[in-house]
Amino acid sequence: QVQLVESGGGLVQPGGSLRLSCAASGNIFSFNAMGWYRQAPGKQRELVAAITVAGNRNYADSVKGRFTASKDNAKNTGYLQMNSLKPEDTAVYYCNADITTRWNIRSAYWGQGIQVTVSS
Repeated sequence: QVQLVESGGGLVQPGGSLRLSCAASGNIFSFNAMGWYRQAPGKQRELVAAITVAGNRNYADSVKGRFTASKDNAKNTGYLQMNSLKPEDTAVYYCNADITTRWNIRSAYWGQGIQVTVSS
């Protein structure tokens, strides 16, 4: 079994910063690619950042230059550094990790979601 646990969300003022973490645990052989999604009330879930196995990064236009995705394969953990936060960044953020287990089964797993609220 593999579990993803997110942390680092909360309430921040506009212009502030937060760093989300997504820690994977369980019978993990390799921590591959991962993505960060968000879902605001009444809206569809959207991909905001992705990082490939090779470490290449892609971002939604709305967060380019403000968000940075990274991962530490040794710790089986991914991060989303969010700077210059805006009220429209308010949403529940989810991580999705592509993980290979010790039984050589490769699957995608979701974190539980964490609330980020940007408000003065």
